[in-house]
Amino acid sequence: MGQELSRRSASPPTPLWSSEALIDEPELVLELHREYIDAGAEVITLASYTATPERLARHGRSAAFESLQRAALDAAHGARDRAGRADVRIAGSLPPLVGSYRPDTTPLRGAALASYRRIVDCQAPGVDLFICETMASIAEAHAAATAALESGLPTWVALTVDDDRSGRLRSGESLVDARAVLEPLGIDALLLNCSTPEAMDAAWPELVDATVPIGAYANAFTSVAALEPGGSVDVLAARTDLGPEAYAERAARWLRDGATIVGGCCETTPAHVRALAALAS
Repeated sequence: MGQELSRRSASPPTPLWSSEALIDEPELVLELHREYIDAGAEVITLASYTATPERLARHGRSAAFESLQRAALDAAHGARDRAGRADVRIAGSLPPLVGSYRPDTTPLRGAALASYRRIVDCQAPGVDLFICETMASIAEAHAAATAALESGLPTWVALTVDDDRSGRLRSGESLVDARAVLEPLGIDALLLNCSTPEAMDAAWPELVDATVPIGAYANAFTSVAALEPGGSVDVLAARTDLGPEAYAERAARWLRDGATIVGGCCETTPAHVRALAALAS
């Protein structure tokens, strides 16, 4: 959603790109959700990735927190209604609070848990599950999952692994250690997301014997190194070798190796989702 909103918006990217779209172009958000549904998506995620208390405070927009959460819910529900697909599930979004891929910026546990609880309180009445996504450290994932599980809704945790193909989280922690902390919490799925497909392949051996359903949704960035907290996504570039069919071939391997949930992250499009949906047909 994020990169497609940035690409299609009439305005230049900002550090609050998805939040700005919810305010200025809510119909764009709704219609993009619908495109993904029409392409075959069975789960759509609220477009509230940048609407965390910390990110909004950094840019002087704290007062917009509740209205942005409502706008994200309205867009997702409106898209599902227009598509006539009541079976599509809407996922609440629990993203990194300060910056993606940067576990060093995660607030201390008490502050992180308080912020995630605020997001959960706003989103829980209107979602079918929560995705704690792009979690770069065990502490970040634990705080987000704890808040999500308190809602009583199904909770998926998606971890981002280092693109150096070490198989480790971006914090340097092992996937084995992350599983030892997260699986006993009672999460409903453990995923890898917002890393290159190659990085996910390297981490996969540490995921396949998980006690919960597993899956993956990769990004198609050339590199995320240029993105700093408070920066905008226009500093990142897309790969040219991960079109819809090539991406679906990667996902087919994950499915053969035990995945039951696959999708697309940054720089994947409705066409990518259509290719993924064809795998199940």
